[in-house]
Amino acid sequence: MTEPYEAEAGPERLASALMQKGALSSDWLPAFRRAPRHMFVPEMIWPGTAGGNRQKNRVIRSEEPRAWWEAVYTDAPITTQWDDGAYVGPGKGRIPSSSNSMPTMVFSMLAALSVSDGHRVLEIGTGTGWNAALLSARVGPANVTTVEVDQATAAAARKRLQGAGFAPTVVVGDGADGYAQGTPYDRLMATCSIGRMPYAWVEQMRPGGVIVAPWGPTYGGEAVVRLTAKGDGTASGKFLGSSAFMRLRTQRTERKHVREYLKGKPWPADGATSTTSLSPDDVGDWHVMFAIGAQVGGAFPWTESYKDGSYTLWLRDTAVTSWATADFEKDRVEFEVVQSGPRRLWDEVEKAHQWWEAQGCPGFDRFGLTVTPEAETVWLDDPGNPVPPLLG
Repeated sequence: MTEPYEAEAGPERLASALMQKGALSSDWLPAFRRAPRHMFVPEMIWPGTAGGNRQKNRVIRSEEPRAWWEAVYTDAPITTQWDDGAYVGPGKGRIPSSSNSMPTMVFSMLAALSVSDGHRVLEIGTGTGWNAALLSARVGPANVTTVEVDQATAAAARKRLQGAGFAPTVVVGDGADGYAQGTPYDRLMATCSIGRMPYAWVEQMRPGGVIVAPWGPTYGGEAVVRLTAKGDGTASGKFLGSSAFMRLRTQRTERKHVREYLKGKPWPADGATSTTSLSPDDVGDWHVMFAIGAQVGGAFPWTESYKDGSYTLWLRDTAVTSWATADFEKDRVEFEVVQSGPRRLWDEVEKAHQWWEAQGCPGFDRFGLTVTPEAETVWLDDPGNPVPPLLG
């Protein structure tokens, strides 16, 4: 039975829009209809915005049904949990920790997975259960295993899946471990981002199997990578395009406050002052951050904004030994830099940016990743052309 506002919300209009964008292909349309998004969205949500990482105010289905349905059938992500479940409202928590992903991203990643009938698929990050349902509709529930670290989230997803007529294997555990009992898999899809590929994922694939996962360095910038597993214990492939997923919980990075770096002294503390012609504005785009982060390990940025439109770009290392600031002011051609510690973080960023410019300012699609038992390597254009690492 159609509920009030369901027809108005327009699931078919969303399907049409996704197909026009090229995200939803005709072979996934039956799965879209068999596993409609609204069956996998909880009562309480925080709607997101397309292409953004900011959540709107909380919406409760029983209180605002029209707003709930509108959010469900908008091509935007929906936050469904904050702070690993510790925060429930009425406002917003500190860190979003689970979501129902943006439909364009969902179907773009499913298309990259290239599943066929009979393929055994491992999903990392069950979330609300929508991806597991779509995969079940496509290859059969018996061929789908999905792993979720949060017990309550897994239980809720299992209930939704059963209510929709699907019964894939739902496992509570650390997604970094994969699920060895179901090996080997033909396909693996992660709905959480990683900064290093868990080697268990490669080990659990058939030769020729495909891994699709969002990968991003500590520094920032992130893209979906598509790797093909080889019979020699390695996997390699190209990045496909920009993404922004929540981090695999066991790979989250603790980020200390700036006061920990200044050691109780007011800025600029013991920092050395210099100037640069590289604007902080030129190192903030997502793909540029990715290129910098592929070279500058163990460091991350943070922006302190001011009312007049100026800002300070802070750089800090994860070892809490070094920091740097670069001050942006509009219409300037020289910018003040302060650096402290054994690493000169702004110098590293500047050198990484110079390399990126020298390569023709590549986007995500020119980068690739190779994973071996010993290491993983980001490369440009060809696996034989690794990105040069700097300190970190």
